[in-house]
Amino acid sequence: MTTAVGGALSELVESLGDRVRFGSLYDERGAEVYDALVSGDSGEVRELVSRVRSLPGPVLELAAGSGRLTLPLLATGRAVTALDSSEHMLEMLLKRLSTMGSRGRRCTVTQADMSNFSLGEQYGSIVCGTTSISLLDSAGRQGMYRSVHDHLGSGSFLVSTLDMLTERDTDEVSTTVTVPDGRVFRTFEQWSAGQSQRQVTVVPPFVEASHDPVPLCSSTVHILPADELEDELRAAGFVTVTRIALPDDGSRHLATLLEVRRA
Repeated sequence: MTTAVGGALSELVESLGDRVRFGSLYDERGAEVYDALVSGDSGEVRELVSRVRSLPGPVLELAAGSGRLTLPLLATGRAVTALDSSEHMLEMLLKRLSTMGSRGRRCTVTQADMSNFSLGEQYGSIVCGTTSISLLDSAGRQGMYRSVHDHLGSGSFLVSTLDMLTERDTDEVSTTVTVPDGRVFRTFEQWSAGQSQRQVTVVPPFVEASHDPVPLCSSTVHILPADELEDELRAAGFVTVTRIALPDDGSRHLATLLEVRRA
């Protein structure tokens, strides 16, 4: 894949030289990096779980990944189907579920594309959290809406999205994230005001004096303001039930949770 570099990221790449290994956040190595990065992230969990508890029936989670939301959803007592296209993410999820006894057995893991799936079941709630809808382009989102419409019963589709704050004085922002086990990751976000996409690159801890390869794991994410998402959902046959501004994490983003139902 191609990773755009500039500013502090460019300097890091130059300093590392041939140690750099570019890759995706969702390939084998990237999945491990992503899983560690979000291990302490509780954003939107309370809001999503609260809404799911109020809805009867089984749950379908789209872009389930390694289980950041899956495990809290299972704690509601519901049967959960966890869908993701990354076999590496799902392998980590399956390992976690195997240690959870009867609770883990209430989860069905499915490898499929969230923009086009057919499971032959109806669900009381369908969840797409972690602003994962931003991974899809317009055509992919339209496919997701059709698939969700076909699988949603009388309950709700819960989907979070993210917009950018334009008040920033640089096109690249670097952040350090300390995860629960003490490791420190660096993230680089590259976005210019007006662009429809942003690029996120995550660099795991590495030893300066070593010659070992250093993975730079990246993902290109679409900018999807809540108003635009709501308009798309309305055109796809959904009506808005609730719109929740998610807690401000002090970053440069505005995150929103939408709850919609079939019209």
